[in-house]
Amino acid sequence: MIRSRATILAALAATALAVSACASNTSSTTSNTSSTAASSTEVSSPEVSSPAASSADSSAGGSGSSSSAPGSSSDGSSSPASSPVGSSSAASGSAGGGSDLTGTTLTIGSANFSESELMMNIYGAALEAKGATINYKPKIGSREVYIPAVKDGSIDLIADYSGNLLAYKDPKTTAASSEDVFKALPAALGSDLKVLAQSEAQDKDSVTVTAATAAKYNLKSIGDLAAHAGDLIMGGPPELKTRADGLPGQKAKYNVVFGQLKVLDAGGPLSVAALKNGQVDAADIFTTDPAIEANKFVVLEDPKNMFTAQNVLPVINAKKDSPGVDAALNAVSAKLTTQVLSDLGKKAGSGTDLAQVATEWLKSQGLI
Repeated sequence: MIRSRATILAALAATALAVSACASNTSSTTSNTSSTAASSTEVSSPEVSSPAASSADSSAGGSGSSSSAPGSSSDGSSSPASSPVGSSSAASGSAGGGSDLTGTTLTIGSANFSESELMMNIYGAALEAKGATINYKPKIGSREVYIPAVKDGSIDLIADYSGNLLAYKDPKTTAASSEDVFKALPAALGSDLKVLAQSEAQDKDSVTVTAATAAKYNLKSIGDLAAHAGDLIMGGPPELKTRADGLPGQKAKYNVVFGQLKVLDAGGPLSVAALKNGQVDAADIFTTDPAIEANKFVVLEDPKNMFTAQNVLPVINAKKDSPGVDAALNAVSAKLTTQVLSDLGKKAGSGTDLAQVATEWLKSQGLI
C-alpha cells in the first residue's frame, strides 16, 4: 500500500512539472509571436511622401514643367520654375515634410512693399504651423539693406526674386531664364546664404505707360521709347538710378534715356497714382499689380530681357537652415503660381489684412 502511494505521488509530481513547463513554453511562444508581429508591422508600414518630395517630383517631371510661368510672356527667354537642381536645401527638406519645428526661432523680414510683406506672412504662418516661433520685421528696405541683414543674422529669412537677387550679387551675370538664374544663385550667394526651392510665381519690374501714352508714341516695346524718352519722365524707386534693370539697363540695351527720374516707391501706390495722374509718363510697376488691368495700363515688351526671370523664393541664413524649415517652405513654393500671387495681391489691395490673406490661402492649400 505504501509502495502504491509513493508511486502515485511520484506520478502526480511528474504531471505537475510537465504542466508548469508547458505553461512556460506557451508564455514564451506568445511573447515571441507578439514581438514578431510588431516587427512585421514596422517593416511593412508604407512610407509617406512629404509635401516637399512631391513638389520636387512634380517640378522635375510633372505637367508644370512644360508650360511657361504666367506673366512671363514679356521675357522671351523665361521658362517655368525648374526643379532646384544642385540645391542641397531642397534635397534635405524633402525628407522631413512633417518635421516638428518646436524650439526653432526665426526672424523673418520683408522689403518695403506689400507683396514682400504678404510673403513674409505666408512663410511665417507656414513655419508657425510646424511649431516654430516667428518674429516679424516688415518694411526693412531695399535689397541693398535686407540681404546684408540676412547675411549678418539681423534677420534669418526673407522672400526674394531670383533674377534681381542674382543681378545684385553678380552684376555681370548673363543668366536670364528661370533655370539658368536658379543654377547660378548658389555660387553668387556664397556660403553664408542659401536659397530654397523656387516657386513658379514670377513678379517682374516693368516699364509701364498709360494707354494714351502708348497710342500717342506708338509704343509696344521698351525700345520704342528711344526717340521720345528725352522729353519724358520715368517714375520709380531710387534704386532705378543704379540697377542693371533700371536706367543703366534701359540705356545699354535700348538706348533709352529719360529726361528725368521722379523718385517714388517700389511699384506701389505712389507710382501707380503718378502714372495715372500724368505726373510721370512711364513707371516701374510690378507685373502682378492689379492696377495694371484696372487702369488699362500698357506693359511694354522687353525682347532683350532687361528684366530677367523673377521667381519668388526664400533666402535664408545658412546657419538657420534645417530640413524642417526647408520642407515647410518648399511646400509653399510648390503651390505658389503667378496667378495665385496676383489673386492674393488683389485681396490685399482691397484692404484685407495681410496676415489674414496669408492664413486663408495656406488653409485652402492644406499647408496649415
